[in-house]
Amino acid sequence: MFGKRYDGRLVKNVDPFAKIMPYIMKTRTDSMTMFEESIPCDGMDAYIAKREAEGKKLDYMQLWIAAAVRTIALRPQMNRFIMNGRIYARNKIWVSFAVHHSFRTEQEETTIKLCFDGTESLDEIADAIHDAVVKETTAHKGDENSTDTLAKVITRVPSPIIRLIVNTLMFMDRHNIMPKAVIEASPFHTSLFITNLKSLGINHVFHHIYEFGTTGLFLAMGKEKKVAVVDGGEIVPQKHISFGFVSDERVCDGLYFARSLKMMKKFLKNPARMEERLESKVEDVR
Repeated sequence: MFGKRYDGRLVKNVDPFAKIMPYIMKTRTDSMTMFEESIPCDGMDAYIAKREAEGKKLDYMQLWIAAAVRTIALRPQMNRFIMNGRIYARNKIWVSFAVHHSFRTEQEETTIKLCFDGTESLDEIADAIHDAVVKETTAHKGDENSTDTLAKVITRVPSPIIRLIVNTLMFMDRHNIMPKAVIEASPFHTSLFITNLKSLGINHVFHHIYEFGTTGLFLAMGKEKKVAVVDGGEIVPQKHISFGFVSDERVCDGLYFARSLKMMKKFLKNPARMEERLESKVEDVR
């Protein structure tokens, strides 16, 4: 390690077994755990309708990102990442997601990365997402965000040079000398990568977590569907939305992860719980 990282700090006070796991499971591909479930849409639909009547438009994507940010703020081990066998705690919460400029044509998608402190209210997070999406989808040709600019700069050179650049960046990342500008522009240096497959009309997938960067969580939302549930002794159809969650199991144990997912689901079932700002987020151990 040549120096301190811009995007996180080294966690030293961890269980010995957890400390050795990154040396046993050396890559994220080797450490992926996959989880799938569906949750009822009633709470989200009712809340969206209530806020729309008040003049505020919200959608599922905004609620899911807000729930993820609030959960990570309260469950800080979900915001850890592994680099070069060491465990780091991020100092902010970053969320990456892809958007299409238009669904009417097969235009290329662009990736947005937003940074949150973790204490933001639901409306603050929703507004940040809305403003970023509007900016990207209404941008004139030639106007690019930092992610697109970085990608174009790299791909303007021959393939062997691209390979050399990427390998050099990965070396710099492993040794904590990655430039701040690259980390801020890279969608792969993020707490959570989320994709909304619901908007494409298809079910969720289990998306891999990238070897490049620091992504430890990948959430894929699927389309809604009707499932049979028991209500008052009767079997009735209920609207559910499915999701697939892939995580790096080295950042926290299974119990911690399971409780964190239960917390996120509670926020989604009752989004009103996220209306107020957090007084402070929970800090990870030193």
